[in-house]
Amino acid sequence: MSATPPPDGSDPAADLPDATASLSDLLGGGGFDMGALLEQAMEMQQQLVEAQSAAAETVVEGHAGGGAVRIRVTGAFEFESVSIAPSAVDPDEVELLQDLVLAALRDAVDQIGELQQTSMGGLDLGAMSGALGLGAGSDPDGDDEELDDDGEEPAG
Repeated sequence: MSATPPPDGSDPAADLPDATASLSDLLGGGGFDMGALLEQAMEMQQQLVEAQSAAAETVVEGHAGGGAVRIRVTGAFEFESVSIAPSAVDPDEVELLQDLVLAALRDAVDQIGELQQTSMGGLDLGAMSGALGLGAGSDPDGDDEELDDDGEEPAG
């Protein structure tokens, strides 16, 4: 069985991409640079490690009851100390003391959350989206319609 050429004499293989074509050629030759993307990802990973390390070494102190209960904790959630003012210790009000300790713990954890959020603020996440051809708040279908919180175009 031999292949017969098309009646118009054209070569169908001529329309196929060259086997030696690069990935960027196949993707339209546009600005998709895998090397740059990998470099940015590695830089972001290093920034993340540095930010996490700095946050882990920071000590915060949670307070409750106007400072009657204080809890010191590192950004890595290693609780260092609990101090309770003698005036906060009343055998008839153990539940109040328990509530104060819990409130101080929550305050310390909230501070760690803020610390981590602040330390992550230095990461350049916009550079990564730029390398992928995505702008901040880009619209996937390109019609420039505003998107709601679910990433959908609002009805209407």
